[in-house]
Parts: sequence; structure tokens; C-alpha cells
Amino acid sequence: MTAAAAGIRVLVVEDDPVAADAHALYVGRVPGFTVAGVAHSRAEAYRVLERTPVELILLDLYLPDGHGLRLLRSLRAAGHSADVIAVTSARDLAVVREGVSLGVVQYVLKPFTFATLRDRLDRYAEFRTAAGEASGQDEVDRALATLRTPQPAALPKGLSAPTLEAVTRTLRDADGGLTAAEAGTAVGISRITARRYLEHLVTEGRAARSPQYGQVGRPELQYRWLRSGR
Repeated sequence: MTAAAAGIRVLVVEDDPVAADAHALYVGRVPGFTVAGVAHSRAEAYRVLERTPVELILLDLYLPDGHGLRLLRSLRAAGHSADVIAVTSARDLAVVREGVSLGVVQYVLKPFTFATLRDRLDRYAEFRTAAGEASGQDEVDRALATLRTPQPAALPKGLSAPTLEAVTRTLRDADGGLTAAEAGTAVGISRITARRYLEHLVTEGRAARSPQYGQVGRPELQYRWLRSGR
């Protein structure tokens, strides 16, 4: 099967098994992309790449046997040319600059939603389809802008980014989870409004819900943050 027929083949490198499964599931849901393998360490990633050709690596930077950029340096030295999207919580701009010099085409900060990764993958696919000779600087700039300037994912009608950030922060900092009423009290919004934001986080794969038993009457839903990265 040719690379075109198989789609853009992706190696997911992530040490957390739950996060690795989620990232692989996300990649598999984007048309034009296929998961060629999953690795949980530098050594495992290198072994996979020795036997499996890929066009793109979804690379966690914190691995149990060394930094992800060390893996990338060794791959470049060995002649591997796969592009890389770094998936990390690292915000050190020196690391970002080093990654760019090694072929990191985009950074996705953890935690992220499926919509965020889908946008990055779609833009990467569009960038890869550019062919031929540019007619001038403007065309070169447009090609680079396709890769470098992602659009923020639109929120459902009635939800605002500042309130979503407040609910997200509250849930992320909670030990053992929160009910909608507890989240609403902490943020300063109604229980019904808090539940809409919490359900949005569940839909995006950033939170999970479960019934809270032990109370009189109908059990209340409790929400907890899915800690998918460092």
C-alpha cells in the first residue's frame, strides 16, 4: 500500500498509556491520517521507526528514558525525516526554539481537546499538499501561515471562553471531582450553567462524569478532570 493510499502515517509517542490511547484515538478520527504505531518511550519509538515508515510523529517531550528532543536529535542523525508535532505541557521557549530547529512543525499544549488536535492535523495535511513552485513571497507566506496560524475552536452557543477557563481551572484543581453545584458555587455561576460547561468538557474528552451515590434521592453527577499529561 502506498503512503497516499494509507493516509499520513502517524507514530504516537506518549509515556502515559491512557493519554497514548486517547491521542491515538484522536488521530484515527481525523480523515487522511492513520496510526502506524504507539510507543511509550524513546527506545520503543526508535524500534518502531526502524521497521515502520511514518510521515508524522506525535511526540511527548517528557519520556521515562529521556527528553523527546534527544530522540528527535538521534533520529535526524540517523536520517529520519518525519515531521513532528510536539505534545507537551512544556512552555520553555528555549525548548520550543530547539524543537523548531529539529523539525518540530507545531506544538500542542496539554491538556488539549480533539478539536484542537484535529485543527493542527488538518492544517498540517493542507501544508503537505502544497506542491510546485511558488509564484512569489505572498504564496510562500500563505503556505507557512496555513501551518503556523491555527484558528481557535469555536465554543457552543452560549458558552464563553473566560467562564470555560474558570470552570476548567476549578475542576482541574479539585481533589476527587466536583458536582455541578459545587463548581457553580466556586466560579460564581448557577448550577445549571456550570453543568453546561462541565458537559462540554466531557464531550471534548477533558473530563469524565459518574453518579455520586450515598445521598437521599436521585444520585447527583460528579465530574472529574482527566489528567492526560504533565
